[in-house]
Amino acid sequence: MPEASFVGQDVDTAPASAAYLVIGIPGSGKSSVSAGLARRFAFGAHIEGDHLQELIVAGGRLPSPEQDREADRQLLLRARNAAVLARSFHAAGVVPVIDDVVVRRAHLDFYLEHLKDLPLRLIVLAPSPQAVARRLAGRDKVLADDWSFLDTALRTELGGRGTWLDTSAMTVEQTIDAVLAEG
Repeated sequence: MPEASFVGQDVDTAPASAAYLVIGIPGSGKSSVSAGLARRFAFGAHIEGDHLQELIVAGGRLPSPEQDREADRQLLLRARNAAVLARSFHAAGVVPVIDDVVVRRAHLDFYLEHLKDLPLRLIVLAPSPQAVARRLAGRDKVLADDWSFLDTALRTELGGRGTWLDTSAMTVEQTIDAVLAEG
């Protein structure tokens, strides 16, 4: 069998038509919606913030309500890495769909700065805290039962930014349809 040659092979093509940043609190449906949304395109990539965090195999720190500068630094590192991947996929004609827990204005502004110049669509999944609690109760993952403090931060700090969807009574497919209907 002849050896394959990649000489002259272009990775980047016409840029993708869009890029998505899907945010919300844990249990809002970000990962399910983002994976399904990416599958709706001829070429789509799901970039999961949680998975990028898991790449730090020594010294990883998760955000917490207590002030932790190292955890905050790693949160921004994960956002920057998601943006780098999104830019790379976008340039190659693959629609990037990032999902991440973003509830603070400074965190969102950091993302937006690193994704500037992309045809970005910001989607905020905002089911009621009761709907989130029901979803979390049915998961195998062990997470905190009450994320209402993050819901309050999301609604207070990010209200009016992006396309908000109350997905309390929506299926994943209905949510994806609503996202795509927004243009």
